[in-house]
Amino acid sequence: MTLASGFDASRLDLLTRRFQEDIAAGRIPGAAMLIHRHGRTVYDEALGVQDPASGKPLAKDTIFRIYSMTKPVVSVAIMKLAEQGRLMISDPISRFLPELGELAVGVEKRQGAQTVLALEPAVRPVTIQDLLRHTSGFTYGIFGDSLVKTAYRDAGVGRMRASNDEFIRTLAGLPLAYQPGTVWEYSVSTDVLGVILERAHGKPLDEVLKQEIFDPLGMTDTDFWVTPDRFPRLAQAFDTDPVTGVAVKLNGMEQRPNFLSGGGGLASTMSDYLKFARMLMQGGELDGVRIIGRKTLAWMTSDHLGDLPAARTGANYLPGPGYGFGLGFAVRLGEGGAVLPGSTGDFTWSGLAGTYFWIDPREDLLAILLMQAPEQRTYYRQMFRGLVYGALD
Repeated sequence: MTLASGFDASRLDLLTRRFQEDIAAGRIPGAAMLIHRHGRTVYDEALGVQDPASGKPLAKDTIFRIYSMTKPVVSVAIMKLAEQGRLMISDPISRFLPELGELAVGVEKRQGAQTVLALEPAVRPVTIQDLLRHTSGFTYGIFGDSLVKTAYRDAGVGRMRASNDEFIRTLAGLPLAYQPGTVWEYSVSTDVLGVILERAHGKPLDEVLKQEIFDPLGMTDTDFWVTPDRFPRLAQAFDTDPVTGVAVKLNGMEQRPNFLSGGGGLASTMSDYLKFARMLMQGGELDGVRIIGRKTLAWMTSDHLGDLPAARTGANYLPGPGYGFGLGFAVRLGEGGAVLPGSTGDFTWSGLAGTYFWIDPREDLLAILLMQAPEQRTYYRQMFRGLVYGALD
């Protein structure tokens, strides 16, 4: 039977059954899934358990660590500043962060029998556009290996235990992995954007996002930590991934962190993130509240790598074949080439623990998957997306 939304009811049932089978088999603890099309939610399921230790069922108000699904939120907040004339994306980041005004690039060179790290001047400053599209030259230090990435790991950049100012001082003492504006490299770039937001607004990042996005949209359960009254709703993962045998460690979330990670620190619920995604889907406005301009959002969800010939040639280009990258989102370039079904112009991003969303303007569709199973994130993103498009009549 075809529903008014254009989905086949029996194929949506197949989506539910496939996830239930894998939950029953112990592959993942649980999953929340939602599909929104033509202005209404047409599928909304919470399957499995919220906490494998207690067996507490997953609920529709369960709170999930969304990790890098924080990045689109912070990117929208930055672009609001651009709309207000308070920054330009061509600005060097040193305008707001003078500590990062003299960055060098690390280049590996042979010295006898050894490979050593030499420093070369950056040919141009890192810009805010570079941060938004991950062409800054910064790195995380966890995807692939190099002497620069070793330096990041040794400096503890990924642990994010310092204050935001200490984080910037640490970055100032590290080399870039690439010349700015040349290679897409997933990195702490959006964390740097978070610090720029703090300095531009003169207040902590949680207060900035609450003022600019969360309160206007009614996102009452989205924050950098989970208050004691809400903590019983926080989803937990298996201690050990049942497929890979890898120990699973997620952010604790019990208290407000010293470092508010603009790149990966938020927790949220399905209903909250749906509000944010619907705002994006509707050109920057939700229920009469405009968060960002329609043309600004179109600019953000266009590819910004096309004029950089080597940008997508790195070994760790996470958007994958068929996708470019805009200002905070991966953007589909064409119908073919990608390993996922979709439409030209769809835009998306995901999170380390298994969260994922995308928006397909051509189909007037958005879908969200929330789970806490980091080792299984790639598999279930692909399966979820394939089953959603397979259910379209």
